[in-house]
Amino acid sequence: MHLKSRHFLLAVVLLVIAMAILFAVRYRLSHSAPKPAKLAEVVKTVLTQRQSLPIMLTANGSVTAINSVDVRPQVQNVVRAVHVREGQEVQAGQLLFTLDTRGDDSNVAKAQAQLASQRADLADAEQILKRNQELVGKNFVSQAVVDSARNKVNSLRSALQANQAGLQASSIAAGYNQIRAGISGRIGTISVHVGSLAQPGGEPMLSIYQMDPIAVSFALPQRELVHVRTTYPNGEAPVEVQLADGSALAGKLMFIDNTVDPQSGTILMKSRFSNADHKLWPGTFVSVQMTSRTLADAVTVPAQGVITGPTDKFVYVVQPDATVKMQKVEVMAIVDGVAAISGVNAGTRVVVEGAQNLRPGTKVREVAASRANTAEAEKKNNQAN
Repeated sequence: MHLKSRHFLLAVVLLVIAMAILFAVRYRLSHSAPKPAKLAEVVKTVLTQRQSLPIMLTANGSVTAINSVDVRPQVQNVVRAVHVREGQEVQAGQLLFTLDTRGDDSNVAKAQAQLASQRADLADAEQILKRNQELVGKNFVSQAVVDSARNKVNSLRSALQANQAGLQASSIAAGYNQIRAGISGRIGTISVHVGSLAQPGGEPMLSIYQMDPIAVSFALPQRELVHVRTTYPNGEAPVEVQLADGSALAGKLMFIDNTVDPQSGTILMKSRFSNADHKLWPGTFVSVQMTSRTLADAVTVPAQGVITGPTDKFVYVVQPDATVKMQKVEVMAIVDGVAAISGVNAGTRVVVEGAQNLRPGTKVREVAASRANTAEAEKKNNQAN
């Protein structure tokens, strides 16, 4: 019995020793085996290029007539005839309305009759003065008679001038009954009809909007004002509008407001467009594009390559050993997905896709699909330099 206990204890000791040796061998093997190399991150890169980059500004604009007129009568009167129709094109000076002329015509006739009577009285007085001047030389009348006749002639001449002025005033008043177009353009809604009472302080009888040429109003950030004025000293900056059908019209800047709106920080501008085919219609909204300046010899990179960090913007630059480093940059402008930056030189290889998995010092390799594009970019960059 005692011998069996000793054999069992010996077996347990041997088992413990064997397990200790097994764990020791596994530990040595696990720590002596070489670690597998970390795989490089797959990215797409491009070379920064040097080129001139036009800065294109985009804004929402509204089409406005350069000239517009609200037609109202100068006197209160009844409309007797309407000579135009709604939506009609009219020329400056064209007759639009005729008002009731009966009262003014009678005033003109009355003034003409008074003027004729005054002329007859003046002619008679001038004859009397002439006879008295002849008689005074023969001592048939006194000088006082001649002086009285002369005063009467002068009084009648003054009265004649007053009647002439009255006739002119009556004629002008009668002319107010014919309402004509002040400008050439297109008529809108007509608010009066035959028999309506037209009043100077009432609703406009109609409105006329000049259609050709026409203007587009838009606002730009105040920071762009200095660039526009520096690039275009004469103010005639080229402006383009995009229409709803996809077509574009070219025009010229014609007006810059004299003050900046302090609430929005923008400044109002207007551009002028030829509009013979009436593609631009007053009151409609269009997309406005204008080149405010051109960045000459700017270093450019696709905009998706620029990463916004907590404090700065940066790009990942590929080093000769295929690792990347962060390079702080300043973005001067972004136009159509192309960013003009400072902080790197032209010909620098930067990461534009796959940057989300990168850290400084990370190994990278170029995605196969972009090798041909990268080679083409290198060729273009060499040609530009």
